Parts: sequence; structure tokens; C-alpha cells
Amino acid sequence: MKSKRYEDGWNKLKEVDGKAGEKVIESLKNIAPDFADLLIEFPFGDIYTRNKLDLKSREIATISALTVMGNAKPQLKVHIQAGLNVGLTKEEIIEIIIQMSVYGGFPCALNGLFAAEEVFSNE
Repeated sequence: MKSKRYEDGWNKLKEVDGKAGEKVIESLKNIAPDFADLLIEFPFGDIYTRNKLDLKSREIATISALTVMGNAKPQLKVHIQAGLNVGLTKEEIIEIIIQMSVYGGFPCALNGLFAAEEVFSNE
């Protein structure tokens, strides 16, 4: 039986990331099932369930951070889709990524924009 923390995290993961989040967890089951559990429990069970920020604000922060990192395209694509899932518009997501050109540079923003284009084209 899984803990309440796990159950809360699983429910929040499905709410935010939908099928994309479930795919990430499933992809870890063969190589690192314990890490899959940690991914559910910590970011989604402990952080995303906090009530100080709404889900749109959390996804704005996440898209921003992943864009500036510049090396997390798969995760950025999942969170661009999550942003759409929680009510961000395509225009807002593009503007978030453009804003990150100031902090991460044009290469990071370009990579983010191309990731967004891939996500948007699959809708």
C-alpha cells in the first residue's frame, strides 16, 4: 500500500502533467522504480500540493527554469504541455520563453521556442 504522500503526488501529477507525466513514471519502472516513487512523492506530493502558489504560477516558474537551463528539452516539453493543461495559453508560454532570453540568452530561448513549437504541433 502506498503512502498518502505518494497518493497525493500521483493525483497531482495526473492533474498537472496528464498522460505525459504517467509516461515519464512508466519509463522509469524498469531502470529505477524507486526514483519514480521519489519523483511522485517529492515534487508532486510535497511541492505541487502546497497552497501558496496556484498551478499556473508553478508552471510559469518551471517553464522559466527549464528554459534557462537549456539542457532539459524533454522535461521542458512535458511542462509546456502541463502549462497548457493548467490554463496557460500558447501566447503566454511563448512570452515566458521570450522573457527568459534576458536571463538565459538567445540560445536557451531559441531552444525553448522550438520545444514549444513541437508541443503545440501535437495538439
